[in-house]
Amino acid sequence: MLLADSATRVVVLVAESMEVLPDGTLAVRSPLPDDAHRLAFFLGEDGADPGHDPTTAAGSEPERVAYLAVVGDPTDAGHGDWQTLRAAGSDLSDRDAGVFTTTQALANWHAAHQFCPRCGAPTVPEQAGWIRRCTRDGSEHYPRTDPAVIVAVVDDQDRLLLGRNAQWPEGRFSVLAGFVEPGESFEAAVMREVEEEVGILVTDVTFLGNQPWPFPSSAMIGFRARATTTSLHPDRVEMAEARWFSRDEYRAALKNNDIRTPSGISIAQRLIEDWLGHRIADLAQASW
Repeated sequence: MLLADSATRVVVLVAESMEVLPDGTLAVRSPLPDDAHRLAFFLGEDGADPGHDPTTAAGSEPERVAYLAVVGDPTDAGHGDWQTLRAAGSDLSDRDAGVFTTTQALANWHAAHQFCPRCGAPTVPEQAGWIRRCTRDGSEHYPRTDPAVIVAVVDDQDRLLLGRNAQWPEGRFSVLAGFVEPGESFEAAVMREVEEEVGILVTDVTFLGNQPWPFPSSAMIGFRARATTTSLHPDRVEMAEARWFSRDEYRAALKNNDIRTPSGISIAQRLIEDWLGHRIADLAQASW
């Protein structure tokens, strides 16, 4: 059992935060007795971490180290530097960012699926946290991921369309996004969402990349699309405002602090940077 093996590495999630060490890595530890009574997930195996010194026989395969995540309570937080994924994600290594993202997504799913959708009976975690089983009918339930599209819309002048959600503060603009509905392709979802949110028709929908987004359980599928109309008619229930930006206008808005950019861990920022031709962080540090 992995929780009984002192070589197992454990990360702890407390209120959507993990401890980040001064060197920028996630804090890991050996299992504790109380971990057996907490919600835990098996995250996979990796090479030995710097704090573990495995001994292997000559010619044998390098020892693999198992990683677990446990969901703790506020008493586990201690006095370290505890950060959310939004705050720390862009500075973490690929491995640590993946560990944090997977842990956050699974924790959110478990919290929201404690009862069977078929009969309403309580469910319990099994298979190292990767399913929940109904205590009454025995049905198995698996973690879900809700696909959402996110799109950089450009017009024939190569201007970028940005919008401000009705729930966002003044100055916060991003590319448009929305969930995929049943029966839709990703490309059809892009065309529908853009028309619904700002009244723009688009074509040439091209896939650019994707990203897990565990807030609470999404995957963001990124696209670029070309607008065939440019007159904006924002849906006032969902969108506070929408604007076309040239590159010069966007740079000026950044310089004057007239615009807030998306989170550094968000694919939205990557889509904007792909159009802009520069990293936003580099522009913020440049002398104007």
